[in-house]
Amino acid sequence: MANNEINNSKRHIKLSELNLPKDLKNLSFFQCNELCREIRRLLIKNVSKNGGHLSSNLGAVELSLAIHRVFESPKDKIIWDVGHQSYTHKILTGRLDKFSTLRKENGISGFPKPSESIHDGFISGHSSNSISAACGIARGMKLKGDNHHTVVVIGDGAFTGGLAYEGLNNAGKSNDNIIVILNHNDMSISKNVGALAKYLSTIRSKPEYLDTKKAVGRILDIVPAVGEPIKKAIVTSKTALKGALYHSTMFEDFGFIYLGPVDGHNIEETQRILERAKSFDQPVLVHVNTVKGKGYSPAERNPGAFHGVSSFELSVNNPEVISDDSYSAVFGKQLVKFAESDSKICALTAAMKYGTGLQYFAKKFPKRFFDVGIAEQHAVTFSAGLASEGMLPVFAVYSSFLQRAYDQILHDNSIDSKHIVIGVDRAGFVGEDGETHQGLFDVSFLTTIPNITIFSPSCYEELSHCLVTALYDTDGIAVVRYPRGNDKSEFDKSIVNSEYYYTGKSNSTLVVTYGRIYDNAVKATDITGKCDLLKLTKIFPVSDKITKIVEDYENVIFFEEGIKNGGVSEHIVSSMSNFRGNYKIVAVEGFVKQASVNRQLELFGLSIEKMIETINGVING
Repeated sequence: MANNEINNSKRHIKLSELNLPKDLKNLSFFQCNELCREIRRLLIKNVSKNGGHLSSNLGAVELSLAIHRVFESPKDKIIWDVGHQSYTHKILTGRLDKFSTLRKENGISGFPKPSESIHDGFISGHSSNSISAACGIARGMKLKGDNHHTVVVIGDGAFTGGLAYEGLNNAGKSNDNIIVILNHNDMSISKNVGALAKYLSTIRSKPEYLDTKKAVGRILDIVPAVGEPIKKAIVTSKTALKGALYHSTMFEDFGFIYLGPVDGHNIEETQRILERAKSFDQPVLVHVNTVKGKGYSPAERNPGAFHGVSSFELSVNNPEVISDDSYSAVFGKQLVKFAESDSKICALTAAMKYGTGLQYFAKKFPKRFFDVGIAEQHAVTFSAGLASEGMLPVFAVYSSFLQRAYDQILHDNSIDSKHIVIGVDRAGFVGEDGETHQGLFDVSFLTTIPNITIFSPSCYEELSHCLVTALYDTDGIAVVRYPRGNDKSEFDKSIVNSEYYYTGKSNSTLVVTYGRIYDNAVKATDITGKCDLLKLTKIFPVSDKITKIVEDYENVIFFEEGIKNGGVSEHIVSSMSNFRGNYKIVAVEGFVKQASVNRQLELFGLSIEKMIETINGVING
């Protein structure tokens, strides 16, 4: 669009009329605010239909627009921490026409992906990695003679993660063109906790500090004789000057120029402070205050409930973070039941109180409930410390987030055989959140750790069996893993236990499986009528009983909702020294893109129909 058409400052502009993101620089502030209203309508319409992250994206609309008006993407690299606030960025960088496909199979991802767009500076889906990535990107650009900026947008929730501080520590001393935008909205997924949250809630740093320092310096430069000594004295005692204007100088102590805080919903103010940040050739931190859920009153009133949502009716004012009919809720309620008669039980979460079903425990036993923020490593070592004092800690965490804490499980718990319980939520396929959130790797990496026992229940009743066994009948680290969503199983629940179930020897072919796909296996084996079935509930370590059962068959088929390499199936196969038959492992290989869970099960051979095909192929082959 021609600049003179756009520059009619009161002319209403629609997103579809613009060459994005280039034309954004030519808009008036009136037109920018009009676009923000259009973007919010688009966000609400599509997230209510497709599911996704609503509150965080509604809060970052003006900020996203201001970033693209000040910087030149993709020459300037924009990195979104976690990425659950990047929907407006996607709309503004050539994905408007595809936005209706958000989180759908073969559509655009709910998180930044460089393979999807050159405007996505770095892959994101987990928190706190952005500043470290920016350090590498900025230094790489500098080594190539490229003086463009690397811009990080990170929320105060992600700032509770330890990696963010490792990044700050290195970025601040780098002297590279890094701008960190701290999007402060007092929320991660659950309410932010800890010393940092308190610090950010009370900080009242004034942007006038830099102007004051420069103005004083300019005046003293022209004062004869005494000007220079006084200027040196002020520079030497700049901590006192900052102390008068700041409540804290934490970010400057890391080596950053600190600007803010600024109202992140005022495009003009936000743009002005970003232009100032851009003028420095050194690391700058810009503190932006925003309101999570801005522009949609139900989300403003309850941002946690609208953080990550499934599709919902727009008339619904408060979608549940988790349903009472879900594995997470059942786990949380069962834990409360056991804690009522056992004062040693403690519950821990890493900023996921509602997502993991621990809100029931937090309400009933607040002194024994601990939310450590986005700090899974700390949670696991904190659990080890509790266990050292005779407590019984239970850490509930998403499978894909537990990956951060491998060393703490191994070093701080396994070596000394500390008894802790880890509830691994969202185990298996999770659907539309895509590669970064699939809970497919926990079995493979946890089975490398000594002194660990892993349970994988196939229904609610079995979940209760596994939890009590993990608490009271297991030494060392006990893991109970369970899927996202509710229990749809239809098999006979009178057979559930925390060990295994075996139908007995009546065929030459055996199907081995565990977890929620056991229900599919029951139906598939009933339809074929040509094979026996072994369900594992305690999936690791592999017992001699399991090995002996499997070795007695001519054909063995393993169905596993997890990564093949290092999975339970491979552990069983490696234990079968007397096996002379054939085996086939049907499991996941590689990363899994966004699609519905049912579609993912089909794609990887774990639906009922695909299991039948595999069984018939092995028997008739």
